[in-house]
Amino acid sequence: MTNVQQPSAPPTGIASSAERTPDPRLARRAALAGGVGTLVEYYDFGVYGFLAVFIAPHFFPSDNSAASILSTLAVFGVAYVARPIGGIFFGRLGDRIGRRTALVASVVAMGVASGVLGVLPTHTAVGVLAPILLVLVRLAQGFSAGGEIGGAATYIAETVPARRRGFFGSFTPIGSTLGFAVAATVVGVVTLIVGDDAMESWGWRIPFLLALPLAFVCLQIRLKLEDTPEFAEMAEKDEVVKHPILEVIRNNPLSVLKVVGIAIAMNGSGYIALTYFSVYLTKDLGFDKNSIYWTSAIAIALACATFPISGRLTDRFGRKPVLVTGYVAYIVIAFPAFLILGATGSVVVVGLVYLVYMIFNGVVQVPAFPLFTELFGRNVRYSGVALGFNIGTIVAGGTAPYFAAQLVEWTGSDIAPAYWVVAVCLIGLVTISTIKETGKKALPA
Repeated sequence: MTNVQQPSAPPTGIASSAERTPDPRLARRAALAGGVGTLVEYYDFGVYGFLAVFIAPHFFPSDNSAASILSTLAVFGVAYVARPIGGIFFGRLGDRIGRRTALVASVVAMGVASGVLGVLPTHTAVGVLAPILLVLVRLAQGFSAGGEIGGAATYIAETVPARRRGFFGSFTPIGSTLGFAVAATVVGVVTLIVGDDAMESWGWRIPFLLALPLAFVCLQIRLKLEDTPEFAEMAEKDEVVKHPILEVIRNNPLSVLKVVGIAIAMNGSGYIALTYFSVYLTKDLGFDKNSIYWTSAIAIALACATFPISGRLTDRFGRKPVLVTGYVAYIVIAFPAFLILGATGSVVVVGLVYLVYMIFNGVVQVPAFPLFTELFGRNVRYSGVALGFNIGTIVAGGTAPYFAAQLVEWTGSDIAPAYWVVAVCLIGLVTISTIKETGKKALPA
């Protein structure tokens, strides 16, 4: 049970959440630290998707290239199995010890796991042990990623002014999405420098090894942070619960399910572009790998520049109207997007489709993260957001590229993944219909 004390006056030295005026400098620093850290984590996690075509023959050698790619994408999805476990671990750490501590630990764990992936032996060297080690390292990455988004969203929401939670909260999806753009850029640069032959032989290791210095930079930024005023007040008032994950399941099960539904829509649609597009365009349509890496990197980066606009819109009009707009837009453009990609031979057209798709990804992502934090009290906020988000990500995020590729194999139609996009967005629309507007309210204490 929750051990909550309610003193008649705020503890000495700490203003209550209702009376506190957020420090603008602290708000900007929190948004930057959350965004940069999430960028590094999702660079580490996402670079695997861009390197799938290089990794496949080293760990899953086969005469059937499609089977090899599918096995590699399946391992991409396996990493998501560990995310809820990571969410539980880092959620407990964040709700009991502090948000800052959990965020520091998660970025260190991800950096180490990514560095290890860069030195793994291949099937040629150790046989069947190679794919086993690959799965284990991806599970470690998933464990780490499970604590990142929920922690970054919680840290930012508890630090910034209530009326600007959407705008500052946009730095979390900017970081996670831009991480994929940085991954695509790094893979493109390395391929350009070492060449296709070397990339297929050993160059694929370099982007993973670069995770180590990136994680070190992020660690320095996060070590300079203080914990959130909300957590400090919660600790001072002795509101810290012993088992936050049990508390959130017992008292907030519907809130967790709502986060799951929104996360299914957000990740199921977004990961089609972030991971599947590059495989589809290079393997199935024959586009030059390096051209697609650069095109996707530019399109994602340009789309991220629009995310703060979505943040301002959600602060002004609320979370629900913006989310509904994003879901409906995806349902409308899903089939035309795949039809255009399948019909064009122009990288410019591919880039435009990618850009439009990812702009709407911002419309879907940006309102979701502050909304997640507004569904839970502060004593279980980190755990609640992490648990719901990671379950939704397992269901539709890690599985998205695999099922997209499998749908094409089953149906023989290149536009089959559009059915997946429509399905997850319908789940989002149903979920959002069950949620009251929270954008204008203070975080529940």
